[in-house]
Amino acid sequence: MNVQPIRPSAIAGYEDWPAYVQDNPRYQAAATAAQELSDVLGIPGALPAPDVTVHWEQTYDGVTTSQLSWQLGFGSRTTVWLVRPAGISGPLPGVLALHCHGGNKFSGADRLVELPEAHPLAAAARPGYYDGHALATDVARRGFAVLAHDAFAWGSRRFDLSAPSWRTASALEARKAQWREDGVVGSEAQLYNSAAGFHEDTVAKAAGLLGTSLAGMVAHDDLAALEILAGLPGVDADRIGCIGFSGGGGRSLTLAALSPRIRSYVVTCMMTTFKSLLPAYVDAHSWLFQTPGLSKLDEWPELTARSAAAGFLVQYALADELFPEQGMRAAHRMLESLHGRDTYTGSFWPGNHMFTAEMQHEAISYLARTLGAGSPPDRTRSSPNP
Repeated sequence: MNVQPIRPSAIAGYEDWPAYVQDNPRYQAAATAAQELSDVLGIPGALPAPDVTVHWEQTYDGVTTSQLSWQLGFGSRTTVWLVRPAGISGPLPGVLALHCHGGNKFSGADRLVELPEAHPLAAAARPGYYDGHALATDVARRGFAVLAHDAFAWGSRRFDLSAPSWRTASALEARKAQWREDGVVGSEAQLYNSAAGFHEDTVAKAAGLLGTSLAGMVAHDDLAALEILAGLPGVDADRIGCIGFSGGGGRSLTLAALSPRIRSYVVTCMMTTFKSLLPAYVDAHSWLFQTPGLSKLDEWPELTARSAAAGFLVQYALADELFPEQGMRAAHRMLESLHGRDTYTGSFWPGNHMFTAEMQHEAISYLARTLGAGSPPDRTRSSPNP
């Protein structure tokens, strides 16, 4: 008798995900325009706000950084960082700092935060994408309470790929064979990220079967984090914004369109028209951006009209290898026609797909101005102490 081999789980670590989506009603938005977007993304409704655990807190370089965690209704616990100016109790305006995709799912929000001991992969992401800066920490230094959390499928919320599904395992073996030929020994994080790159297709398929999407599940986690940020002591719930680069910029726009809590937001290196992605640029982007059916609802820039935010900044990189220049300029013209000068600000920068120090200065200054943050007094900088 032939015994068929047992197929490994394609959603290891998330076996409770299907029941969560099926047993919870859809996210109920505050406005019809937001509900239409939520329905396309398939965002599941959230359970009551989870309990927040504080693991440690340290003050250095003018900021107080806390590691938090919470347990959503499925998957593993979410690791979270809260960064705020030292010695200021508030009430402070709040900002949700949204990490990029970056092809790096082994880490998450830790790439945005200065830590005494950061994983080398998280630290390595900063020179390549953030010009060497820890975005969340820099925002906090300008007078904000900043929350940065791992999103669905990233960092602490990643899938278990130690025994990958057959399709992912086959693709990973091909990658490892190429590494052996090149004399490369992949680290644990490199192996995970290679597998996760292939596995994203499987996650998107599973999400589709459940009536949701990768972007919808990430939005679910972002909405939960937003509500927790708004309820934290010392945070002014009427002055909340969000900021993100690349995939984080897409999350920033989506979150602003879904929740009226967002009063001001920044989208960096994540603005174009869907039309401009065909035929040459569609393969430059992940399932986080390309949700089936989304382009039938709106062009990407048009989603901004679904937001109740008082204002937003979009930053474009003219040599961005992920977007054609004509697509970015078309999006800019569309945004100018949709919004008044007091609502939409667009800026074009030289360079490629990077959130440069100069762009970060503009973005943080924009949030400080629109959300009414004050700069804390200068302090003598010191090295982090564990």
